[in-house]
Amino acid sequence: MTDSNPISPTRRERGIAALTRIHGERGMGYVAALRETFPDFADMLVDFPYGDIYARDGLDPKSRQIATISALTILGDSRHELEIHIQSALRIGLTRTEIVEVIMQMAIYGGFPRALSALSAAKSAFATADQQNS
Repeated sequence: MTDSNPISPTRRERGIAALTRIHGERGMGYVAALRETFPDFADMLVDFPYGDIYARDGLDPKSRQIATISALTILGDSRHELEIHIQSALRIGLTRTEIVEVIMQMAIYGGFPRALSALSAAKSAFATADQQNS
């Protein structure tokens, strides 16, 4: 995908569409809040990860969230982002069991402390999802 075709959406438009599809209006609210203080970074966040990567056709949204949850679990220091992506994974149709299984598998590669931390983030994300659904 390139921006040179005037008929195709721009990377910003693709990014906004992908961000909204995955995170809903909450995602755009996060970007709007970020834009207040760091507008250039907010634009990069929409354009690159969402406009260039998440908008690609090679993986379905569930597979992309599995990959994201795996990566954030292994990183071990991105709890806020992990919770957001777990909530969004639930939103796009992953089950709690699938999410927990992904995190458990990451214990093999990232170690038990990171997996335990990610399970704690999942518990928090599940609670937030329960509150939003009640």
